[in-house]
Formats: sequence, C-alpha cells, structure tokens
Amino acid sequence: MKENIKKWIAMLLVCALAVLPSASAFAAETDQAQTEQTEAGVDAAGQEGEVTEPITKEDKPYLALGANLTAEQQAVVLQLLGINPSELAEYDVIYVTNEEEHQYLGNYVDASKIGTRSLSSVLVVKREQGHGINITTKNISYCTIGMYKNALITAGITDADIIVAAPTPISGTAALVGAMKAYSDMTGEAVTEQSMDTALNELVLTGELADVVGDTEKAEELVAYLKQEVLTKDLEDENDIRLAIDEACEEFDVYLSEEEVTQLVGLMQKIGNLDLDIDSIKDQAQELYDKLSNIDAGGFLDKIIGFFKSIGDFFKGLFS
Repeated sequence: MKENIKKWIAMLLVCALAVLPSASAFAAETDQAQTEQTEAGVDAAGQEGEVTEPITKEDKPYLALGANLTAEQQAVVLQLLGINPSELAEYDVIYVTNEEEHQYLGNYVDASKIGTRSLSSVLVVKREQGHGINITTKNISYCTIGMYKNALITAGITDADIIVAAPTPISGTAALVGAMKAYSDMTGEAVTEQSMDTALNELVLTGELADVVGDTEKAEELVAYLKQEVLTKDLEDENDIRLAIDEACEEFDVYLSEEEVTQLVGLMQKIGNLDLDIDSIKDQAQELYDKLSNIDAGGFLDKIIGFFKSIGDFFKGLFS
C-alpha cells in the first residue's frame, strides 16, 4: 500500500508540473506581451510585498519608467507606485529603453521574447545601513521577490526599498535594468557593466532552474547558497565549483543536467570576480533558507495521502 501511495504521489506531482507554465513561456510574456489596461487602473495581479512604509517624494526616491508606456499605462503604473501624476515633476525620473533591455538581456533571452517596448517601471529609495533590501511587486507574473533580491545583491545594491510595477501582468525581467539604473543615479555608486551582466544572468538562470526544480524558492535558495560558498571559500577552479554544486544539489535534493551545471559554473565564476559584500550574501542565503525550512512539507504530504486514502475508501465502498 505504501508503495502504491508513493507511485500515486509521484504521478500527481508529474501531472501538476506538466500544467505549470515553463520559464520559457514566462520569458515569452515580456514587457510587450500585454497591452490591455487593468480594470479601473488599480488591479495589481499577484501583488507581493515587503515594503511596509509608503515611499513618498520626501524620501527623495528615483523613478525608472518604461520608455514605451502610453499615457494611460503610465497613469496605471504611477497609481500602483503611489505617485500622484500631478506631482511627477517633483520626482527624479529616468527612463529604461527597449534598446537597453536588448543590450543587457540579449545574451540570456531571445530577442523575439524581449520584444519592442519597455513597460515595467521601478521606484527606488535608499535606506539607512543595515535596512536591507525590501521589494514589492505589482503585476509582475514571473520574477519573484527572491529572484530580484538575489540579483540586486549580486549587482552590489544594499539597503533600499523598491517597488516594481507594470500596467498589466508581465514577466518583469526588464525591471531589473531599471532598478540598477535608478539606484546608481540616486546614490552616485556606479553599477558596473560586469555587475549588471552578472545580475541579469543570475535572474534569468534562476528562473530556468525554478522551472527545472519545480520550486522557485528552492531554486532561489540554491543559487544564494552557492554564491555564499563561492565567495566565503574563495572558489575559483571550475572543478571546485562543480563539486560545490554537486554537494548543494545533494543537500537540497535537486537534480540538474550537465548543461544546467555548466551554466551555474559560468555564473558562479562571474560572481567570484565581483567585489561583493559577503555579509549581504550570507544574510540573503540564510533568509531564503529559513523561509524554505518553514514550509510545512510534511503537512502537505499528509493531505495528499489522506486524499488518496479517501478515494480508496470510496471505491472500496462501491464494491463491498
């Protein structure tokens, strides 16, 4: 009976994964994919948030707007960001162009999937040292808070509140470009081309690994853990990095193909060449680990077993 339950559970999980959209499907839903306005301009599908205090103009934030927003779309975005359109001139505003999206994402996402318009927008405010990075997303259908946070730390960004918004649900991959541009202009601390490239590489690869693993949080944790290993142990040799990846996969019960391991090796070598705050990397890895550890996997498994037991009892009753 136990063996049958295990088989049924395995079949259920396979079926569930089969109907989930793939990372490539989400990548196809880039900033050009949807043009419909949200109803009444205020619906934020899939909103998630860590920013607990409103970001006001008195905070001196920077706003990075998608350069191809229509007037109606910009009004929606500003409303989601908590900005009065009549006060827009009082904000420091920069624009993210589609050309920049292709420049920075082109190495990792097919040009046809990047599209021809830049829509996602970001509001960034610098906070005091030790505040950490807090992120809220509105109408972002693919990139998670953990994915953004991991990539921003790789870009060297610390202690900021960030709100990412789009006029309709889109993937949000391009928003990372806006966040890095805004932070750099706001603080005067340049985000290097190498850092931007590595951060975007990490964002896209994490999404692909999440599709493979079937668990976005586990993929985020795996990448954060590997960054910590590479930086704290000063791993440079490809074989050493591969060994760290193998050990991490075993620890987190993850299977990756040779191609995926090779991609991770390349990313970790890039990260190893950056001048990063190791404490921030450690904190992020621990935060993601704690979050994943708190998931009640056992309770979920008990529910599945109970579900199949009820089905078995039902059929037993039919034939008794």
